[in-house]
Amino acid sequence: MNTQNHQFAEHTAITASVVPDELRIGFWPQHFGSIPQWITLEPRIFAWMDRLCTDYHGGIWRFSTLSNGGAFMAPESDHDEKWTLFNSMNGNGAELTSEAAGMVACLMAFSHHACRTESDAMTEHYYRLRDYALKHPECSAIMHLID
Repeated sequence: MNTQNHQFAEHTAITASVVPDELRIGFWPQHFGSIPQWITLEPRIFAWMDRLCTDYHGGIWRFSTLSNGGAFMAPESDHDEKWTLFNSMNGNGAELTSEAAGMVACLMAFSHHACRTESDAMTEHYYRLRDYALKHPECSAIMHLID
């Protein structure tokens, strides 16, 4: 990324848009299709959520795209339900909205997948989501959990 575009990106708000149901089928191949073993990402995200949250027992997830080209998923919740996450690898925990909890699970999965596959495209996805997380109201909790 050239310096001028990077500076513009730093000052431009990143927004998230929920993917409509009729477009969900193409979400993974469209955003992650060039990444080795992309088909394993969704179950790995579920596994991270299961590892981080004892109250997670599966469910419906919503897909979102980011205005910076990123994409992630988050569990749907009833009535603004909070999710309690604890990372036993660093001892940090927090109570988060479903969006923030999903971002944590995705960031963990994206990071590990980038290391496992040595994919620059996967690394880019990690940083696009991280850039969104850095401006999120729950930034501090997200960063402590993924540290």
